[in-house]
Amino acid sequence: MAQTNRRTSRRSIYLKLRQMVLTLELPPGAALSENELAASLGVSRTPVRESLILLAQDGLVQIFPKIGSFVSRVDPAQVADAQFLREAVELASLDALPPEPDHSVVAELRDNLARQQRPGLGLEEFFELDEAFHQGLMRLSGHGNVWTTVAAAKGHLDRARRLGLHENVSPAVFADQHREIFDAVVGGDLASARTAMRTHLRAVFSDIERIRAHSPELFATGSSSVPVRRNVVVWE
Repeated sequence: MAQTNRRTSRRSIYLKLRQMVLTLELPPGAALSENELAASLGVSRTPVRESLILLAQDGLVQIFPKIGSFVSRVDPAQVADAQFLREAVELASLDALPPEPDHSVVAELRDNLARQQRPGLGLEEFFELDEAFHQGLMRLSGHGNVWTTVAAAKGHLDRARRLGLHENVSPAVFADQHREIFDAVVGGDLASARTAMRTHLRAVFSDIERIRAHSPELFATGSSSVPVRRNVVVWE
C-alpha cells in the first residue's frame, strides 16, 4: 500500500509540475529549486526530484549536474515536429468525417464556440476551450481517443501557443478561425475545412518569430547552451 501511495504521490506531483510548465507559471529557462517546489506543494523533496526526472524525459526540464534544474526553453524544432504530427492527425480526421456528423457532438461544438466568444474570457479558459474544440472535431470522425496521444507529444507546442495567446490583445482571431473551420465542416465543404485548419494550426510559427525577436531568452538556440554558475546561475 505504501508503494502504491508513493507512486500516486509522484504521479500527482508530476502532473502538477507539468501543468505549471505548460501554463508558463514556471516560464522557459526558470531555475527550479527542489526545496522551494516541495515547500510550495507541501510534499517532501523525493517526489519532486522524481517528477523533475520524468519532466526531463518529456523534454520540458533540463537537469545539469552540479548546476541545477531548469525549465527547458521552448525548442522551435520540437514545436515544428509536434505541429507536423498534429496537422497530419487533424487533417486526416477531417478526411474521415462521416456524411452525417453526430448531432450531439455538433451541438457540443456549437456551445464551445459560443463560450469562446464570451467577454472577458481568460487565456487559460480559452486554451481549454480550444483543446476541447479540436478534440471534438476528432470525435466527429470517430477518432477522439487519438487526442490523448497528440496531447502527450505537444508540450513545446503548447507553450509556444500560450506565448502567442499572451502576445495577442484578444483570442478572438483564433475563435473566428475555429468558427470558419466548423462552418466548413457542417457545410460539407471539406476542401475549405482543410485549408482553414492548416492556416489555423500553422499560425504558431509566425507567433514564435515575433516573440523570439523581442524575447530570445525564452527559446532554445541551435547550439546546446548550458547555464553557468557565477555568483548566480545564468544562461549563456
